[in-house]
Amino acid sequence: MAKDIKNTEDTNTGFAFVFGKTNYIIMIAGIVLLALGYILLSGGGSDDPNVFNPEMFNGRRLFVSPILIILGLVTEIVAIMYKPKNN
Repeated sequence: MAKDIKNTEDTNTGFAFVFGKTNYIIMIAGIVLLALGYILLSGGGSDDPNVFNPEMFNGRRLFVSPILIILGLVTEIVAIMYKPKNN
């Protein structure tokens, strides 16, 4: 391994993690944002296909959930690209 790359390496098996602890925490936050966005996006349909339900066009489904999904995707990109400063 190159000396300028800092990896967490187990001395017994030689296994090295690709990302650091901070990256994984940011990834979990992104997954939570994505899951919350998809949960807020669900619902609003009608049991009877011949009856229109205007609930599917409310602000939660049109504005809040897509914003949360986009924030989750951006958070995942930041988690992948984040590189901690070496001391």
